[in-house]
Amino acid sequence: MEWEWVLYFFGAYVLGSIPFGQIISRKVASIDITTRGSGNIGATNVARELGMKWGIVTLLLDMLKGLVPVIVSMKHGAEGGSFSFIGPYLVGLCALMGHQFSCFRRFNGGKGVATALGVYLGLSPLSTVLALILFVLIVAKWSFVSLASMVAALSIPILLFTFGASGASIIVSAIMALLICLKHHENIGRLMKGEERKWKDRKITQ
Repeated sequence: MEWEWVLYFFGAYVLGSIPFGQIISRKVASIDITTRGSGNIGATNVARELGMKWGIVTLLLDMLKGLVPVIVSMKHGAEGGSFSFIGPYLVGLCALMGHQFSCFRRFNGGKGVATALGVYLGLSPLSTVLALILFVLIVAKWSFVSLASMVAALSIPILLFTFGASGASIIVSAIMALLICLKHHENIGRLMKGEERKWKDRKITQ
């Protein structure tokens, strides 16, 4: 039934709202990650402040926030109905918005890159792999994770268009990319001033 999609949207938002980076930093190091480094709750800041291991753990958990609800909703969509195709994309958007505007953090949150990665791994694996390759190339060349994240996010709707995806899915993907870029507004300012912190300059934490 169509009303069941409302439950998927709500569930994806709540799951996306769980601030794993903040929880991990408190449990592992008894610190509030929002007061360290960039102040972001995402995997990049966790890796810089707590070490690569915990950054990877945060990355995987944030990815699952996007991947799990999308996979579940895709199975429901396979049963048919007017939301059978666009529904999973909207579920993914809700998961992303949960991370970015968490109900557990007074509607504040992270940038949503890892959660979006999980969403697209479920929706379009090929587009995701190509976007990841682009991400890695940019980080390897310029060492700016923020720049690589934005370019990769913006590449997804372009790739979907190239592969003949529906107009609705491309629009939702473009909205997700826009939200990610808006969440990087401070990074954009630092990039323009030449003050953005490079990944290669991170401190090494065991």
